[in-house]
Amino acid sequence: MMLYRLRDHLEGYTSDYTAQVLVGYCVVYVFMQTFMIPGTIFMSLLAGALFGVFKGMALVVSTSTAGASSCYFLSKLIGRPLVFSLWPDKLSFFQEQIARRKECLLNYMLFLRLTPTLPNIFINVASPIVDVPYHIFFLATFIGLIPATYVTVKAGIALAEIESLGDLYNFNFIATLFLIGIVSITPTLMSKSKS
Repeated sequence: MMLYRLRDHLEGYTSDYTAQVLVGYCVVYVFMQTFMIPGTIFMSLLAGALFGVFKGMALVVSTSTAGASSCYFLSKLIGRPLVFSLWPDKLSFFQEQIARRKECLLNYMLFLRLTPTLPNIFINVASPIVDVPYHIFFLATFIGLIPATYVTVKAGIALAEIESLGDLYNFNFIATLFLIGIVSITPTLMSKSKS
């Protein structure tokens, strides 16, 4: 019952103050992405719960891409010492891979965005240091975030439909969460089977 009331209050506030909620949401999401603050997954869930699939996806993909771009440029200005001190081995590996794949760099960057080979935070910070051109970084980020965003926004919608704790045991809800779990671990399982 409490979840139902909270959802109603959030939806009511969003419908009354749509512009303010959108601006606040965008500012917080971009800030979190720029400065590598964990928790953007909860922001994606919230977008699904408040705005639905298409608006939620558009909002998350655009703010996530903007935040990743801000992180890219911030790292280009001052990130080199941080990356060298935090991830020296990963940086060497990443630099070597970028150099080997100059001809198909967009495909490689898309692969990295779609799989958990390297963490997105690392990709955002290290890309300008290893000379990934911004237009390739931008396209790979924008396109590569769409599948994961869809899954997360759909999960936010499923969470928003809970009216009581008893709904947690609803077959459709459990099946949705199970499907989301399978989709999220599939790239990891595939990369382990290849190696």
